[in-house]
Amino acid sequence: DVQLQASGGGLVQPGGSLTLSCVASQSSDDEYSIGWFRQAPGKERKGVSCIGRHYGGTWYSDSVKGRFTISSDNDKNMVFLQMDNLTPDDTGVYYCAARKSPFCAQTALMYDYWGRGTQVTVSS
Repeated sequence: DVQLQASGGGLVQPGGSLTLSCVASQSSDDEYSIGWFRQAPGKERKGVSCIGRHYGGTWYSDSVKGRFTISSDNDKNMVFLQMDNLTPDDTGVYYCAARKSPFCAQTALMYDYWGRGTQVTVSS
């Protein structure tokens, strides 16, 4: 199993930046990919970005491309999401999730393990 913990959320003004962190504790040598998902109030959980930690492939949703950057520190089992030029539409609970595959995926159903989310609020 993989246990995940996301952190780094908070309140930020439009145009500001935040960096989210996800720590993954894995109990096997299986390769995992990590995804970040956002869930706004009353809306479904949607993929924001993901990374295949070992081969380095990444994906970004169109809404965050050019503003968000995903990266990983495999020695520490950590994945980061640098979020710049934030807008109110980026508000929501952000979750990190692990998929038992070296290749990341865009949809929540493709992920096997989930951590508790961290709240991001973009407001003036």
